[in-house]
Amino acid sequence: MRYEPVIGLEVHAQIHTASKMFCGCPVMEDTGDLEPNTYVCPVCTAMPGVLPVVNERAIEIAVQTGLALHCDIPPLNRFARKSYFYPDLPKGYQISQYALPIAVDGHLTFEVNEVERKVGIRRAHLEEDAGKLYHQDGVSKVDLNRAGVPLLEIVSEPDMRSAEQARAYGEALRDILVYLGVNSGNMERGVMRFEANVSVRPAGSEEMGARHEVKNLNSFRALYDSIRYEIEHQISVLESGGQIEQQTMGWNEVDGVTVPQRGKEFAHDYRYFPEPDIPPLEISHEEVAALRSELPELPRAKKTRLIADYGLSVYDAELLVSDRDIAEYFERVVEAGAAPKEAANWITGELFRLMKEFNRPIDSIKTSPKALAALIALVEQDTVNKSTAKDVLQEMVVSGRDPDAIVAEQGLAQISDAGQLQDVIARVLDQHPEQVEEYLSGKEQVVGWFIGRVMRATRGKANPQLARELLRNQLEARRG
Repeated sequence: MRYEPVIGLEVHAQIHTASKMFCGCPVMEDTGDLEPNTYVCPVCTAMPGVLPVVNERAIEIAVQTGLALHCDIPPLNRFARKSYFYPDLPKGYQISQYALPIAVDGHLTFEVNEVERKVGIRRAHLEEDAGKLYHQDGVSKVDLNRAGVPLLEIVSEPDMRSAEQARAYGEALRDILVYLGVNSGNMERGVMRFEANVSVRPAGSEEMGARHEVKNLNSFRALYDSIRYEIEHQISVLESGGQIEQQTMGWNEVDGVTVPQRGKEFAHDYRYFPEPDIPPLEISHEEVAALRSELPELPRAKKTRLIADYGLSVYDAELLVSDRDIAEYFERVVEAGAAPKEAANWITGELFRLMKEFNRPIDSIKTSPKALAALIALVEQDTVNKSTAKDVLQEMVVSGRDPDAIVAEQGLAQISDAGQLQDVIARVLDQHPEQVEEYLSGKEQVVGWFIGRVMRATRGKANPQLARELLRNQLEARRG
């Protein structure tokens, strides 16, 4: 019997607001290096008698995210108490949303291997994060720096049918969240966490099978590998006559297997009821319209426009829109006069390399879009060759200076004078008669070797196209 996987994802995205969801404690994206329990107050540590106050900015970001995912924004939403008891949850319950969430009935469209896929979004709701437990030497310690940090949970419909689709969905969702400024998208810092609901059923069946919920997946690799394992494992169990029990699983990355954690909770297990300390929130049509007007151009739409407006390849466009700041930088380089294809090549090639080497994002490098366009113009005008231009760009990234000043000061202008190059080439050929004989006997590849010697003799400043042409002419002239 053939089986069909059925996959839905729950994504928890940390909202990087200035303060926590229900108190004034600051939000730090990476709490791992902070002194434990320093970003806390009576509200997020659940001291008796304190009251929560809703973070307005978190509401606005959640609404905008819902709009970006084509969701409806109900005019009334409400917070609820979700009861469960862990040491990292000081209240004994989590303030979340259930019956009346912030956004409902949306969808996310993305591509998998150039095939369009559309996954429904069931809901998006706000809640507070829990603290963090540290287990060492038989002792468990609680750090509440993260307790109360705003979270946006985005729940998909079970519309995915492979681990590859789930990974592509997660990547597309992360790109949208980064464009909206929800958070940095840095998975290593835990600003996004996945929970995958995985089941299998006979192909063609509409009945849902018992599912495993794989918790706390903090990388796309873990998401992909755990889903693949679950699909193969569940099919193996069913084919051997066993049954799948609905339960919560953890992912053991070292062994590449999922491990049972506890029986799967259902909504009634959490005993949801309306949060009595927070009144229902009303969001007017005018407020939704105002937030919609502030939405930036989103990655998929931007990619389509870059391809249409600038004639870029799908590959180049995807690289550029992977970061909103990079896409904006590219367009500013083009506005400054650079050809779109050349601008894309320099940004996704040499500039990406230097950003990685110096560990700097695009918005912190010292090379302005106007300066990069000027460097590209120097190459097009044969003032410098591409090899020299790469060295100039590195100096630009380090110092922030304009390319013209660097070229003039260091004497890097390309040698395009035929007479000057003729003399250099003649000296090189005279110094290497054996290689000349190799060429004359039919060894064409020696031309590249000679070009290297010419470039060395001119400190990399020779016009390579002109040098190659003149070199061949002189070699042929020596056939005598």
